[in-house]
Amino acid sequence: MADYIVRATAANAQIRAFACTARDMVETARAAHNSSPVITAAMGRLMIAGAMMGSMLKGDDLLTLQIKGDGPVKGITVTADANGHVKGYPVVPDVILPANSIGKLDVAGAVGVGTLTVIKDMGLKEPYSGQVALQTGEIAEDLTYYFAASEQVPSCVGLGVLMEKNNTVRQAGGFIIQLMPFAEEDVITKLEENIKGLPSVTTMLDEGKDPEEILRTVLNGLDLQVTDQSPVSFQCDCSKERVERALISIGRTELQDMIDEGKEVEVNCQFCGKHYQFSPDELRALHARATRD
Repeated sequence: MADYIVRATAANAQIRAFACTARDMVETARAAHNSSPVITAAMGRLMIAGAMMGSMLKGDDLLTLQIKGDGPVKGITVTADANGHVKGYPVVPDVILPANSIGKLDVAGAVGVGTLTVIKDMGLKEPYSGQVALQTGEIAEDLTYYFAASEQVPSCVGLGVLMEKNNTVRQAGGFIIQLMPFAEEDVITKLEENIKGLPSVTTMLDEGKDPEEILRTVLNGLDLQVTDQSPVSFQCDCSKERVERALISIGRTELQDMIDEGKEVEVNCQFCGKHYQFSPDELRALHARATRD
């Protein structure tokens, strides 16, 4: 099943809903970072959320999700746009932890206590930024809390990444359900009943359910109307030109120090791991540009 997102409404537009399948996207990120199973699960959950939240944006808007915690992963950053392009990286990708008390990957243990920050760059003078304390470190519950506390939108977020024994991604996906301000009490009650008996996201994916079927399960009896479908993928927009601009921005003194060493400098993209080499002559050219600027 190719990765994609569906957008939908239910209960006469009293509910808006998103669901996606994202195995290939998360597997691409895992391979880029050679991340351990627990970090793949944590990073994957945040990327899946980023994909769906990115689909709420318009045009050239950009979304950044950032988790910082006192757990061994230290932090995870994800960015997404409105076109289903997502990238992400963990600060420490190779964390190994024992399973949690219910035998699952201990994402909360890897993340620890900390904060979740959501930044939306919508082309305005200043980007919108909201931050909440992590509630569980499991990410889905933390985003549910974020939507209620920072955006005042009652929501239910489900995220899941299931790993194979060989450390590749078996299943990945999720859903976001949001109540509109005019949602009626009987609609809220029915949704709460559905959510109480809901299997995990990875269970539903492993049963062969696609995003539409996941939403039909979550919104059973609430007149689901799928409105749109779009692809989602891991995509990094790094380039040598971008890295050149970053090197110029560090300043002439630092560039001169690199030049004086007389060695080739290698810069790695945090998001995709791609390597960019700069010879001393190229560094001198960048230094000259920095001087002109």
